[in-house]
Amino acid sequence: MLKTTEFDASEYIRNDADAIGLLEAAAEEGDPAVIQAALGAIAKARGMSEIARRAGLSRESLYKALRADSAPTFKTISAVAGALGARVSFVAGDADKDPAAAELVKASTRRAAA
Repeated sequence: MLKTTEFDASEYIRNDADAIGLLEAAAEEGDPAVIQAALGAIAKARGMSEIARRAGLSRESLYKALRADSAPTFKTISAVAGALGARVSFVAGDADKDPAAAELVKASTRRAAA
């Protein structure tokens, strides 16, 4: 009989490049749950207690925030990303793929220039 184990991404994060690569891939997916899972895997790989301390959270709060069934605030996600040595940033989307998003970027650029 074949025995399988659950995949744990934290076991494959050996350095900063691995961690940032995982976060970049998660961000490309565009799914907040995937980003949340990536942050959790990196925090686990680096030590939940230390990451919680750096993020200004209790260890328990960090675990709760990164559970699959939770909805952490943007403030919490930013704090955890910062504790991991990363930052949250935004880039303009591809106008060919999402014309509505491109129009919003153009409109906000016009307002900022005015």
